[in-house]
Amino acid sequence: MEETETVLVCEDSQEGIFTAVYEAYRLKLELSNVYVQAGEEDFRLFAVYRNIETDSGKAVKVMRTLRRQFGEDDFRSLCFALAADAPGKAQAVFRTIAEGLAVKTRRSGKTEGRRGSLLDNLADDSVRRVMELSRRTTNELHHLKEFLRFGELEEGILYARIGPRDNILSFLTPHFADRLPMDNFIIYDDVRNLLALHPAGKAWYLAAGETVSFEEKAEGLSFTEEEYAYQELFKHFCHKISIKERENYRLQRGMLPLRFRSYMTEFQEK
Repeated sequence: MEETETVLVCEDSQEGIFTAVYEAYRLKLELSNVYVQAGEEDFRLFAVYRNIETDSGKAVKVMRTLRRQFGEDDFRSLCFALAADAPGKAQAVFRTIAEGLAVKTRRSGKTEGRRGSLLDNLADDSVRRVMELSRRTTNELHHLKEFLRFGELEEGILYARIGPRDNILSFLTPHFADRLPMDNFIIYDDVRNLLALHPAGKAWYLAAGETVSFEEKAEGLSFTEEEYAYQELFKHFCHKISIKERENYRLQRGMLPLRFRSYMTEFQEK
């Protein structure tokens, strides 16, 4: 008779999912009968559900193990996969980790001291799914590095609003912190009501919104007159350099997906 499936329900965050991975091993569950669920998903019949509270200490232990066993590149790929807004991502990452550690154990008789490639076996459904999600999130990050637009508020703060498909704010912010180290800036993810705050000359940090979105709280904020003037100049420039006879909307949509345009200065109405 098959053992009952155990569903570990955790927070849809990197720390929450890694905590669930830790608990699967700590509880000595039969890993082949474990399903890690991040947030809400379809109910699984004849399964035993366990709610897992996020524990940053446990999550850090899992992160250290993954870095030690598989290296920084594979660990980063797992993190990108977990940032994707996609069902089943937590289970795909869990199965990839479990199989990777099992293979290393069979090869060396222990799980420490040797590195291997975690994501080589693309014939495995979970590994392939992790690679797909990691690639998708990476592409989203690269798009936002190019398409994000800052504007200067009257308070002297640079402000940008984004609406990414995946939760990439924690990967995006270091890119601009490195390039604008002496500027105060805010990047607001209006899909998740999440803020990245960078004080000039200091470390950046994330802040989650509450019941009221930042956009509603920031109704009184406005750009400087100089910023408005530059925005109009930029819109005029983009309009003037276009050649009507060479317009190719299909190519434009491929290079610049429509979902980014509502956040970009050059596509804003006057």
